[in-house]
Amino acid sequence: MANVLIVEDDRDLATLLSIRLKKAGHDVSREADGASGLAAVTAIHPDVVIVDWMMPGLSGIDVCTAIRNDPALERTPVLMLTAKTSPADAEVAFGAGVDAFLSKPCSTAELLQRVNAVLESRRAS
Repeated sequence: MANVLIVEDDRDLATLLSIRLKKAGHDVSREADGASGLAAVTAIHPDVVIVDWMMPGLSGIDVCTAIRNDPALERTPVLMLTAKTSPADAEVAFGAGVDAFLSKPCSTAELLQRVNAVLESRRAS
């Protein structure tokens, strides 16, 4: 179906997400920090990126901002999966250009629904 990049520093969560996305038919790549994640986005041009906000080095906000500022990547859907849950946090994330904002913990069913929704939205536009 889609090539999904997970940028998440929690190894257990990244593994769980990867397994669930693969079972849903997606190809999955993983990176454990923002800098590696941004390098992977640039190298592989995934169909969708799932990024944590709080990571060592570059934050998920930094990664999303860099994606949106790169003409070759700017249309890449980005889902923010984070422990930050306030409306102000969501506002910052959407201001940086995320397509969906999900609070941890998040059900894998909801995550898959959001992945599919942003993919459909990008295909339609």
